[in-house]
Amino acid sequence: MSEISRQILTVGDLNRAIASSLEERFDTVWVSGEISNFKAYDSGHWYFSLKDEEGQIRCVMFRGKNGQVGFMPQSGDLVEVSANLAMYVPRGDIQLTIHSLRRAGMGGLYEAFLKLKAKLAKEGLFDDDRKREIPSHPRSIGIITSPQAAALKDVLSTLARRAPHIPIVIYPTLVQGPDAPAGIISALKAAEKENAVDVILLVRGGGSIEDLWAFNDEQLAYAIAQSSIPVVSGVGHETDVTIADFVADLRAPTPTGAAELAAPRRDQMLQELDAIGQAMLQRVRQRVEREAQTLDQLALRLSHALPNPDRMREQILSWQQRLNQAWSVRVESWKRNQIHLQSQLEMLNPQRTLERGYAVVLNLADGVHAVRDPKELKSGPEYEIRLAKGAAVVKLDDVKPN
Repeated sequence: MSEISRQILTVGDLNRAIASSLEERFDTVWVSGEISNFKAYDSGHWYFSLKDEEGQIRCVMFRGKNGQVGFMPQSGDLVEVSANLAMYVPRGDIQLTIHSLRRAGMGGLYEAFLKLKAKLAKEGLFDDDRKREIPSHPRSIGIITSPQAAALKDVLSTLARRAPHIPIVIYPTLVQGPDAPAGIISALKAAEKENAVDVILLVRGGGSIEDLWAFNDEQLAYAIAQSSIPVVSGVGHETDVTIADFVADLRAPTPTGAAELAAPRRDQMLQELDAIGQAMLQRVRQRVEREAQTLDQLALRLSHALPNPDRMREQILSWQQRLNQAWSVRVESWKRNQIHLQSQLEMLNPQRTLERGYAVVLNLADGVHAVRDPKELKSGPEYEIRLAKGAAVVKLDDVKPN
């Protein structure tokens, strides 16, 4: 009877109960092992197993998480994963649902990275107010990287496309290995000494944390912070973050991104210059309009202060007409006076008297003079009698005064 009353579970119920128990029993765990049977599906999810000498376990890493790994795992890779223990109920398989994955041995390096990051942050090397402004229109650009790096080709291609007019100076150095930090520091100092560039691009391609470890060097961090030339870092892929990225004045997600941030596009610069030219032309036009308005106001004030030129012209013409009229009147008056005087002179002309029948008797003996008194007439001397139409000399024989 007791056996009949016992609860009988289905396989699915049992698997779900196990899954629930596992989720309650285990929190996030770190597991290390070798990848086997790795498969990346078109959906973006990764499926593989982790194994060591004593066993193996199935693993799944979904697309939203594996996009942050930074490299494509392969079977045989030794890795460390952060995961939750779960059960795939349909098959009853215990599996790890992975949240993060890194190459084995990265734990110590990552701890060192976090420790140095905290120290430099406390010293203020990451503060925004310490960082220098990247010039918007650099006269020349310096590149610190390995001459054999694929990143150099990408950077040069991007700069040639965006800003072929900007000179490029390359400071070659190792970017990987134990000697790389010293080489990068030496390149930074060489760029400062030459003072030939306005901005420096510190670039290299992607890789593992070990490959990029040179950019987590403490002395390199101080050298970047103390550089008198602004530094743009473009190290690895977007998911790769180094100490150099935090210290640099500007961080780019990739080497190509660093070139794009440092060099303005040529067509964009031409557009900006055109916009500046249009703005200047507009300001000149506005200035001319303001000055023209000022001149109009001054002309109006001047017109109020001085007589109207047209009115002055009309007044001058009026005065001229009046003067001409007055002059004409005066001339006519002078002409009339002249005629009157001439008529009076004509009246006084002796010839006119003679023409009226009178005669003039001139005494020729005692000096020529007109005889006015009959007593002056004597017989014997010659007298000249002037008439209207001539004169005659006569001698008087007998003079009888009346």
